[in-house]
Amino acid sequence: MNFLSHFYFDRHSEDPHLVLGAVLPDLLKNARKDWNLHPERNAELFSSNFESSILKGWRRHMIVDRQFHNSGFFAEHTACIKKAIIPALKDSVVRPSFLAHISLELMLDSTLLTENHIQSVDFYSHLRQSDREAIDRFLKLNRIDDTTQFFNFFDKFIQSNYLETYRESHNVMYALNRICMRIWKDPLNNSEILALRDILNEYHQNLLGNYMEIFEEINGKLIDS
Repeated sequence: MNFLSHFYFDRHSEDPHLVLGAVLPDLLKNARKDWNLHPERNAELFSSNFESSILKGWRRHMIVDRQFHNSGFFAEHTACIKKAIIPALKDSVVRPSFLAHISLELMLDSTLLTENHIQSVDFYSHLRQSDREAIDRFLKLNRIDDTTQFFNFFDKFIQSNYLETYRESHNVMYALNRICMRIWKDPLNNSEILALRDILNEYHQNLLGNYMEIFEEINGKLIDS
């Protein structure tokens, strides 16, 4: 799941460090692709309240992603999206399975915003309230000694308010193209982008009928965990 879908499960939390931890794995991957942290393996290191809250959020992120990727909802919708977009990608280097996966996640984020289940301003407010010294300690305990790169990305991420743009369907396609550009050179031409936009917009509208079932399913697993 993407940032806002993870936030959905902790949208009522008053703990900004829990919210930060719930999206920190994705923040780190966006800041630097080769950062692979496993703080859960050394939980005893995170003794302060702030750091233990970040770790709790991190663990919740892992549970949510595991439940999502193993769900029937994920399997069904990524298969359907993949089948729909294959013709538009016949001359592209982009893997249909990859684009289907990311498309579904961005559709869910967008829908949570447009259907008013969450507000991006609340999400960013939590990130702003998190204690930078605690984040710095958390990262250094995970052997990221130079945290400057992370904080440079983190500050820009907050300042851009980028996730709010997911309210507009054309911005979802823009985000997808930007993600593809991180992996492939010239992944999609203009005609492919237009074709994909139409296909995904139609699928997105059909998704509105049952999108909440996956959030309800995962929320039940979080309560039980």
